[in-house]
Amino acid sequence: MSTTEAHRSSSSTPKSPAEAVRSTLDAAAQEAVRERLQPLLVDLVDLSLTSKQLHWNIVGTRFKSLHEHLDEVTDQYRMWSDEVAERLTSLGVAPDGRVQRVAGDSPADPAPASWVHQDEVVTAMSDRIEAVARATRQRLEGLGDIDLASEDLLIGILNGLEMQLWMFSAQEA
Repeated sequence: MSTTEAHRSSSSTPKSPAEAVRSTLDAAAQEAVRERLQPLLVDLVDLSLTSKQLHWNIVGTRFKSLHEHLDEVTDQYRMWSDEVAERLTSLGVAPDGRVQRVAGDSPADPAPASWVHQDEVVTAMSDRIEAVARATRQRLEGLGDIDLASEDLLIGILNGLEMQLWMFSAQEA
């Protein structure tokens, strides 16, 4: 039997869900990447929900510009969370973005459930973005030794978060 035939024969055997996705990383490296990316996924989903909640409830003279800015960053958080989840999946790790996981793991207080003045929105977003950027910077430590592609993904997200932090915190002055 040729190697190709053996592969075809073994690939027709049903696999457990845990074996469904092949990875080029060993189990220890997969776990090390999961320990960094899963909390980032939670942070990004939380940021997207928070920014949308503030988007709906912002009041003040700068309502329109901040309302639109919050829409932009929400889209960015959703894109990044999808990229992080798909990176985990591509490494054979099942991502967890369920609301229960996000609510249980988020270190941030929930966004207010009522009207929020524009100045409070700017401060709240600055604080949350800074916390996620700092955590992302810590998650980068040693990641390049384990998985360069995941490191590259986090560097891009960190760059974007720090740009957003600049945009929001400059409004606090």
